Amino acid sequence: MKKAFETVTSFINDVTGLLQGLVVLGIVVGILFNDYFGVITAIGDLMAKFGDAGFAGLLALMLIVFWYNKN
Repeated sequence: MKKAFETVTSFINDVTGLLQGLVVLGIVVGILFNDYFGVITAIGDLMAKFGDAGFAGLLALMLIVFWYNKN
């Protein structure tokens, strides 16, 4: 059972690393080619949603950052 959890955790970490790389690539492409895929706009919209939520949005963002840094 422990081996199964380790396998799933490893897979999730690999997928997360891949997604981080794709987001960075999307941002670089957006900067170079005038936001062709809309990645920068989507990130801006996401941050605006956190800002519109007030304290609850700030708290949610802090929890996400804390969880990410813990892993």
